[in-house]
Amino acid sequence: MKDIYIRFSLVFLVLMMSCSEDKFAGEEFGTVEGKVVSAIDFKPLVNVKVFSSPNTSIVFTDEEGKFVVDNVKVGDYSFEAQKDGYIAKFEAATVNANKTTNLVFELKLSTTNNKAPTAPVLVSPTENAINQALEVNLTWTATDPEKDSLKYEVILRKDSSNDVVIYSDISKLNYTLKGLTYSTKYYWQVSVSDGINSPVLSAIRTFTTTAFPNARFLFVKKESDNYVIYSGDENGNQLQLTNSSINSWRPRKNNQVKKIAFIRSSGAQNHIYTMNPDGSGILKVTNSVPIAGFNSDFITYSWNASGSQIIYPYFDKLYRINNDGSGLTMIYQTPNGKFISECDWSNDGAKIALKVNNASGYNAEIYVINTAGTVINQVVSGTTGAIGGLNFAVNGEKLVFTRDVSGFEAANYRQLDTKVFQHILSTNFTSEIGLDKPQGTVDLDVRYSPNEAELILMNTSNDGISVKNIVKYTPSITNLSVIRTILFKDASMPDWE
Repeated sequence: MKDIYIRFSLVFLVLMMSCSEDKFAGEEFGTVEGKVVSAIDFKPLVNVKVFSSPNTSIVFTDEEGKFVVDNVKVGDYSFEAQKDGYIAKFEAATVNANKTTNLVFELKLSTTNNKAPTAPVLVSPTENAINQALEVNLTWTATDPEKDSLKYEVILRKDSSNDVVIYSDISKLNYTLKGLTYSTKYYWQVSVSDGINSPVLSAIRTFTTTAFPNARFLFVKKESDNYVIYSGDENGNQLQLTNSSINSWRPRKNNQVKKIAFIRSSGAQNHIYTMNPDGSGILKVTNSVPIAGFNSDFITYSWNASGSQIIYPYFDKLYRINNDGSGLTMIYQTPNGKFISECDWSNDGAKIALKVNNASGYNAEIYVINTAGTVINQVVSGTTGAIGGLNFAVNGEKLVFTRDVSGFEAANYRQLDTKVFQHILSTNFTSEIGLDKPQGTVDLDVRYSPNEAELILMNTSNDGISVKNIVKYTPSITNLSVIRTILFKDASMPDWE
């Protein structure tokens, strides 16, 4: 009997072992690994508990926020990541045989019992501060009860506009505003966020920038492929007025209306615009008839004395237009089809000086017409070479201009020996003004100073590629020579009002 029991037990054990081997032989396993990070700044979170349903091993993240769960049976799971102070996050995972499944958990901070930051306290500039520079450093203070990481936004608005500018993602308790405009009142406010609670706003403060300086000079600088308009003073201080991304050139100021006119590219055409002395308030004046001629770099226009109207050329025609863009009228057309490239309107409004030329810029003439379009004075004709830079004296009896005395003519309009001349209308006499021009250079775009005691112009090498400088000429009473002073380097197209 005992032997029978022993034999039965052995058979049962063998059967059990046989069944157990069949079950485990059919199971397959994979691996789950991943990373747990903060949903705010995506920094790794350490010691996060990771487990699954159905149950697998419980693991914790390392210093890099990483975890690995080995020997996970093939199948579908829901993995959960838990950490005190954070909202638990679930991620679905499918585990395949002998493969690794990757998971990423982004945990959000739990808002339960988390307090919002204190409202920022604005420190500087002080309330209603005046005479602030065009670059202002804003400072403030703020705290958080839980010492959460804080981010700030600066909210800025001009008094003259409802447009709001927001500077975001600031991590320090200060921010420097750049590119502010003169004589402008600004409103500013700071918002703080801990990434958990709703942002908290500071009070609103104001400050006003310094007044626009008495910059009597205008000129352009070439930046990349665009001309950019600047203003400046006798000390060489400069202020950019137009955007570097838009081609703007040939500025002309009228003090009566306190406006600066200029030419700007507009699609395939060039048009006349006006703006305030600080570069604001841009208005397109011309529309149906653009300003055009043989070469846009050498074309000019002119205000009348009151600033109410502008005259400008369109190939062989001369137009007059009001400063608001109305009243477009053709007032003159050349009798021989020559292009009008430059014009200047006398202070009394009775005379207009014109420089006309062929399509290449040569065979040039300068003559003066009255408001009826009648030629009343022939200044230059029958010469070779380039001519330009017309400007009436305030009494309308003198006209200053430049002429290339070499007579050189080329397809690229290069000038070799351009000098300054003055024509007296009452005597019809033209003479060179001795300005001690350096050899190998050219003087271009000449204009009288406001009191006509000096001249301003652009001087550069006749190679056509060297730096251009704005130069002021002052006659010396003691030795009858001329003092040449460089006002602005790497600049051209001057205006002095």
